[in-house]
Amino acid sequence: MNFAYTPEQEALRQQVRDFIAKEFTPAVYAEMEEHNEGRPYHRTAIDTPHFSAFFKKIADRGWVGISYPKEYGGQGGDRISQYIVEEEFYRINISISLGGSGAPAIMAAGTEEQKRHFIPQLITGEIMFAQGFTEPRGGADLASLQCRAIREGDEYVINGQKIYTSNAESATHIYLMARTNRDVPKHEGISIFLIPMNTPGITIRPLWTIQNNPRPPQTTTYGHARTNETYYDNVRVHKSTLLGEENKGWRVGSMGLNLDRVGAARYLISVRRDEDIVNYVKSTRDMGDYCPANDEAIRDKIAELWTEAQVCRLMTMRSMSIVERGGKFTYEGSAEKVWSPEHGVRTTEAITQMLGSYGQLLNGSKHAVRSGLFAHNVMGAFQSGINHGSVQVMRDQVARRGLEMPRARRG
Repeated sequence: MNFAYTPEQEALRQQVRDFIAKEFTPAVYAEMEEHNEGRPYHRTAIDTPHFSAFFKKIADRGWVGISYPKEYGGQGGDRISQYIVEEEFYRINISISLGGSGAPAIMAAGTEEQKRHFIPQLITGEIMFAQGFTEPRGGADLASLQCRAIREGDEYVINGQKIYTSNAESATHIYLMARTNRDVPKHEGISIFLIPMNTPGITIRPLWTIQNNPRPPQTTTYGHARTNETYYDNVRVHKSTLLGEENKGWRVGSMGLNLDRVGAARYLISVRRDEDIVNYVKSTRDMGDYCPANDEAIRDKIAELWTEAQVCRLMTMRSMSIVERGGKFTYEGSAEKVWSPEHGVRTTEAITQMLGSYGQLLNGSKHAVRSGLFAHNVMGAFQSGINHGSVQVMRDQVARRGLEMPRARRG
């Protein structure tokens, strides 16, 4: 299959590149650097003059939510065009993607009222969701969650705790998975709620990561300096906050995660490391005695990794093609979630071997390579195999949904 872009799509890419060359000024970058949290920047992340004006210009051009229907604030365009635009902005650490925002799940399972309320504001950036899935004792077994939501008339009362609730400190809402029925198998009896973060009873406590000190340079992959614990103490929410049917949240959540994996951001998380080392090695051609660009072993390894990176790209394009055609999207996102993170780990480990001891120096060190970018990437690499579902769980989904293999017998 030919995954080449049309002349119109290539023209769109050039428009975005020209816009970035003109509008992504040193003043915008300086504000991003001042508020550096080691992650791609979204409109709600920084409330500063130059950055806010920059993001508004992006939105004014209709480049956010391109593939979403016009009646919900989108452009009614195609996913490939959206992918192209997201890819170019992601390269400068700007996130205009709605992947991970809750928008795909709301479009698929939400009521008409929920779609009209949330989707336009997710596109403009007025609303941003944190994801309340993981719990301290659950690990990768998400279905074992214990956070409870008990129905009382027209309300649910929620009690429990979540961990690794990234972006909770800046999000306006939480996309919360809670147990609504304990008397059924664990994958049943789960529901999802769309809850404002300012609802009484919600408490946020920071969890500082290994990337906190020193802070990583811009474009570090998984360089988040902070995640959070969130607590829910008799949190009362109206039944209208329920997404989909009560006790059907596992299906809604799995579908949302699968759709979230389709797009430029997920692809670039895995392959930007390859681009970083290629660009660095090219820059070392005149280094003198030791020149990585002239080392045959390094060139061969980079070529091998680059080939793997193109597999990541093709898997992403396949997934988008299926969604674009309205096809049955079952295991493809899970397969991509296995290959891409593991490729990213292989890449960071290989780069560490290529660069030697200087490649281990962190940001702020006098002799750090690229401000410690490669060293910070190593510290964040293994996180990608866990976030949004571990690769072990994803392999199980590929086996059962893609290959239709039976569950293993237990006991």
